[in-house]
Amino acid sequence: MRVTNVKVDLFAWNGAVWKTGAGATFGGATQLGVVSVETDAGVTGNAFLGSSHLGGHHLAGPLVEYLKPIVMGQDPQDIGRLWQRLWKMNRQASIKAIGAIDICLWDINGKIAGQPIHRLLGTCKDAVPAYSSTAFHETAAEYVEEALRFKEMGWQAHKLHPHGEPNADIDLCRAVREAVGGHFTLMLDSMWAYRYADALRVGRAIEEMGYYWYEDPLAEEDLYNYVDLGQKLDIPIMSTEYAPGRFPGMAVWIVQRATDILRGDVAVTGGITPLVRQCHLAEGFGMRCELHHGGNSLNNVANLHVTMAVPNCEFYEFFPCTGANVYGLVRDIEVDAAGMVRAPVEPGLGYPIDWELVNRERTATVE
Repeated sequence: MRVTNVKVDLFAWNGAVWKTGAGATFGGATQLGVVSVETDAGVTGNAFLGSSHLGGHHLAGPLVEYLKPIVMGQDPQDIGRLWQRLWKMNRQASIKAIGAIDICLWDINGKIAGQPIHRLLGTCKDAVPAYSSTAFHETAAEYVEEALRFKEMGWQAHKLHPHGEPNADIDLCRAVREAVGGHFTLMLDSMWAYRYADALRVGRAIEEMGYYWYEDPLAEEDLYNYVDLGQKLDIPIMSTEYAPGRFPGMAVWIVQRATDILRGDVAVTGGITPLVRQCHLAEGFGMRCELHHGGNSLNNVANLHVTMAVPNCEFYEFFPCTGANVYGLVRDIEVDAAGMVRAPVEPGLGYPIDWELVNRERTATVE
């Protein structure tokens, strides 16, 4: 079997504009891409390219120019060898584009085997709890209302993206904790908003409130202060979402004890291949590796396969919990009445693309 073509079909993605507390804006008029890796056996692997924050049209050109020649004519089952070659192009093409090609290759291999991807990786579990992950709200009352709504729906955990202002964030965290009670799992993701002294103050406050983890309080390159922060706090710190170096850069965070939990996803880590390696690296040190949302629906499916194939990822992130990132599939990942998401059961990624939508909203094909 050989790869005969790689192309990206771009289609319109129009949604309401929303944001998070650290200032990131999502939604509006953008484009999502469907990457297709075609083979001479008639088996095609697919992935989505782009997000509501960075559309696929920004990434498609370098994917075709720099990554397509690497896989053309190659055996799509040589995933490890091909990923190593793709990774060397990370200065020319986006890591998200590298990840999309890698996901396509895994999708092909799952379809060949007639198995979902997590089976090929080595299934560890068939369900995990979801956590609802907020966008930005103007008032504490809105955060409280949202947390209570998801708790009443049976979801087991809830994560806040606050305003990025230390005093206001502490008050916000306290209001939500008092509303949901002491036994409901809460997390805080400050999205790199604080300097060290403020990060320490917020961390001590939410530690007393019983928050489950403290995510990205400092800038992702601030290794020195992450080490110091971790020495002063008992609450687990989770970083490395955008840490420099991606999978190869995780070692220094571990040996310096700069984070308690690793973070990654198929988009920012560069595919299923390095993400699984990162999870296993964390496992070797007795650490968790919690997966970030993938930025689009099919990336989230790929993340879910990895989640089910490793023992040290506890949750599935549904971000934002308004559902604004749900787009482009015939059916999307669902959270059941017990707050759980289930392992995919169909071959490959196992979630069909809504090709009627893609064809109706198509803007261009890049190949």
